[in-house]
Amino acid sequence: MNYFKIAVFFLITFSCQPLSAQITEKNYKIYSIKLAKEVSINDIVEDLKYYDVLFYGEEHNDSVTHFLEHKILESLFAKYSNTVTLSMEMFERDVQPIMNEYLTSDVREKNFKKDARVWSNYKDYRPMIEFSKLNKLDVICANAAGRYSNLAGRKGQKGLMELPQESKKYFAPLPYDTASGKYHEKLVGLFDQGSSKKKKQPSMGESFSLVMAQSLWDATMAYSIHEYFEKNPSKKVFQVNGRFHSDEHFAVVTQLKKYNPKLRVLVISSGSDDSFPNIDWNKFENQGDFIIITDPKVPKTYKD
Repeated sequence: MNYFKIAVFFLITFSCQPLSAQITEKNYKIYSIKLAKEVSINDIVEDLKYYDVLFYGEEHNDSVTHFLEHKILESLFAKYSNTVTLSMEMFERDVQPIMNEYLTSDVREKNFKKDARVWSNYKDYRPMIEFSKLNKLDVICANAAGRYSNLAGRKGQKGLMELPQESKKYFAPLPYDTASGKYHEKLVGLFDQGSSKKKKQPSMGESFSLVMAQSLWDATMAYSIHEYFEKNPSKKVFQVNGRFHSDEHFAVVTQLKKYNPKLRVLVISSGSDDSFPNIDWNKFENQGDFIIITDPKVPKTYKD
């Protein structure tokens, strides 16, 4: 028996396993602000019976977060069956027909990925799409396309108004509300800093309004959820977006309340922290209804 070959086989097999297969409950902690104690995924799922929308605010490259999003979706389906709908920042409204085709027909995945303009880290979100397809769940393509947010940033809502009428169904109705108050301050502060997030923004010139562009994304995601509820009032929506879009009940959450004040909303704020696992939960008490802190030692799915 060639023990060297066997050892190599097991090494390759293990290294090819998805990272999510190596994540366990030891890699995250969940805290309920209302109960002021650490809880489980099941507690979130049970709490949703009193609410309509569950926001999961993520850090896009957090491996543990992507593991949890899939696990929560599975748990929601186990509890609420096909009344559950997935809504995502990662897909734009104009690709909704493509999403529907993939979920309900024999459209090949490679064609879907190309035509739906999936994010470069689509592998992180694929498990939720495949789960939705398998269990015949709707998926809301919630966001506005980048070309519209770029136009809003350059020319404001006036620029959007000049678009053909057909184009306007792919973003929030005009005029949309723009960021104000503490969220406006937070947004301006983020992009005024010499942070890596600012450096990733394309070169747009001094006249580009990031507040106007970001507000279009927020308003459009909120409108997409609101529009879905108008047709499906008995559903429960699981919305996945970057945490900046829902932390502190700002952004999409605030916009959604303007479209439909009756909708009951829960917010999860999730991210890694160097204090893990000895977490001072008071630091995060304003971020959401549930706070999830993940293990920073778990490798990210890509470099930020």
